[in-house]
Amino acid sequence: MTSDDLTPSTRAIPAEFDDAVVWAAWLYYENQLTQNEIAAMIGVSRATIVNYLQEARQRGVVRILMNSEILARTSIARKLAAKFGLAEALVIPTEKSATPDANLKSLGAGGARLIERMVAPGETICVSWGRTVLAIADAIALPRPVEGLTVVQVTGSSSGKREFSAELCTSIMARNMGATSINMLAPTVLSTAALRDALMGEPVLKRQFELIGQADMIVYGVGGLAAESTMRIADVTTDEEIDAYAREGAVAVLICRFLDRDGKQIVRDFDRRIIGIELDELRSVPRRLCVAGGIQKVEAIRAVLAGGYATHLVTDAQVAERLLAD
Repeated sequence: MTSDDLTPSTRAIPAEFDDAVVWAAWLYYENQLTQNEIAAMIGVSRATIVNYLQEARQRGVVRILMNSEILARTSIARKLAAKFGLAEALVIPTEKSATPDANLKSLGAGGARLIERMVAPGETICVSWGRTVLAIADAIALPRPVEGLTVVQVTGSSSGKREFSAELCTSIMARNMGATSINMLAPTVLSTAALRDALMGEPVLKRQFELIGQADMIVYGVGGLAAESTMRIADVTTDEEIDAYAREGAVAVLICRFLDRDGKQIVRDFDRRIIGIELDELRSVPRRLCVAGGIQKVEAIRAVLAGGYATHLVTDAQVAERLLAD
């Protein structure tokens, strides 16, 4: 005679439980026993325990409730995606008491999570620069390398600090994904437009931009124009130049390009001296992951979304709520 031939009614069910279904539910959800352990204790098969747990939910013995904060963020993310025509949005908690470094780390982890889920073997990922992108690169932790993956730098290099290094962002992301790293062998900004045009004619840079043109995904952050903004402290250009863009209506910096509040690019002489991806080229990349947060960046993030530069977004709850409130 098997254990299932002995129905639970013939066994000693604790007095505080109505029947075996309630008992099984208690053991599973409260005592954290496995289904196999419960089956052995009650004297039935594991399949019977699965049926008991399903019946417990149907009878209302067990009610599974999602955390209200998670539900709220999920709802906000879906509304955000619908409003701005995004394929997907991820909204992370806003920790008001957290340090800026802790919030940056959370954004980076969120961006890494999306990349890890989206990337496929043989793809090419373009990488921008900045503190947020570096946080993403640091946070990536794939269980195994992605076969045939290539990570490509999309702007020239600069002599800034670690957190502003485009080549470092590219190299770390490539290392953490087991990918080939393709760095850009040129400075970000040239002294003249003529020199920039001449350098862009070099075969090594032509091949770099051919790779960028074939990319499957691009990962970037967003900057504002405030005193503490990355563009001002990364030593890419002068405050006077940035102020000139601001006077013409710029509110956002997207991979060294300046946008007005409607997401339209403002072009000055500085743009003609940059070696890096053009915004039209950015828009042609199929998956465009924007990772940016902090209430001070709301206007800049809104400009990027209004311009249609993102297909995927990672931001914090406070920013998401402000974007939806507009």
